[in-house]
Amino acid sequence: MTNEELKIALFNINASLTFEEGGEWLNVLVPVNEFKPLAKTLFSEPEFICNYLFCLTCVDWKTHLTMVYHLTSLQWQHNLVIKVVLNRDNPAIETVSDIWKTAEFLEREVYELFGVNFIHHPDLRRLILTDDFNGWPLRKDFEDPVNMIKL
Repeated sequence: MTNEELKIALFNINASLTFEEGGEWLNVLVPVNEFKPLAKTLFSEPEFICNYLFCLTCVDWKTHLTMVYHLTSLQWQHNLVIKVVLNRDNPAIETVSDIWKTAEFLEREVYELFGVNFIHHPDLRRLILTDDFNGWPLRKDFEDPVNMIKL
């Protein structure tokens, strides 16, 4: 499926989706409350079959956080980038670890570094930092008293 065909197919299942133009891959912006149903559709529907989540990360824009999911259909060879804007003060989104197993580890990493709460995650805890560590080191407002880095 071409990017334009993907765009039409996605718009047909959810008219509230918006798209970023100009990239090599189709970038889809989805409201946080519509993300999980879209993820399930992208994984299970025969026209999409996005069965490979190869990257999941977060971006801090100072005013909000954006979750970014890179998906591929190994069968159809199309790629999608799904972006979900989160409230910076209380960032929360449904886990997709029940859909793509790789998300279980990647969501823990985003939780540890950005403080995003993945609702219904089976094991949401820190990977490297100690449990008593304060703050979220990859947020732009994080102040490191040891290294004195200010962004």
